Amino acid sequence: MSMRDLVYKLYERRLERTLSSDQIPRHVGIIVDGNRRWARAMGLRDVSRGHQKGADKISELLVWCREAGVEYVTLWLLSTDNLSRDKAELGPLLQVIENLVQDLVDQGWHINPMGSLDLLPDHTARVLKHAKETTSHRPGLIVNVAVGYGGRREIADAVRSLLQEHASKGASIEDLVEVLDVEHIAEHLYTRGLPDPDLVIRTSGEQRLSGFLLWQSAHSEFYFCEAYWPDFRRVDFLRALRSYAARHRRYGS
Repeated sequence: MSMRDLVYKLYERRLERTLSSDQIPRHVGIIVDGNRRWARAMGLRDVSRGHQKGADKISELLVWCREAGVEYVTLWLLSTDNLSRDKAELGPLLQVIENLVQDLVDQGWHINPMGSLDLLPDHTARVLKHAKETTSHRPGLIVNVAVGYGGRREIADAVRSLLQEHASKGASIEDLVEVLDVEHIAEHLYTRGLPDPDLVIRTSGEQRLSGFLLWQSAHSEFYFCEAYWPDFRRVDFLRALRSYAARHRRYGS
């Protein structure tokens, strides 16, 4: 172990000692950003190598979350905007995501896909649906994988689903207007049944949500990390938890 690694290990332990179980967020959302820029910074022409390096980081992160006591993790792996990328990049990226999801299934995680699966290629959608079907009974940390996800699209899908549900019961639009409230919409989001994220982390230095969990993050705390996602370390994760623990949550007030 190098001197630098030893220093980081000591620092990690110091950070861990500052955290108590009642300060750990139940639900952490993560925008895994910076894979392409990492590849370019490393002088790699093939940006898919950056996506693969980022995918390799996911398993480490989930172990860190489980060790810390996090109960839910939502990973934004592919946005609806990403689906318009050049096919030469999108194809390998989808393959990386498919392999990642299968690896997470094999590792024993509880996988819950979220997003507009109808926008994805058939094979990718089948991999995600199979992951959900085969892991839904597993206890422990729930891993939401957001693929083909967009916050505005999610809200539109929720409203569409709500209208369809009421129409199937023979209710009119006027009937729905009389009873509609925020909870009705929340019950039709991709994350229905799950708590809203307490903490949202974004890597790569960008300080915006870009549409990630628009509805659910109304009262979330945010942590922006300069490191590209492939370079995200356990010490960075612990710093995010420390930052969260130090805040006084006002829930919009």
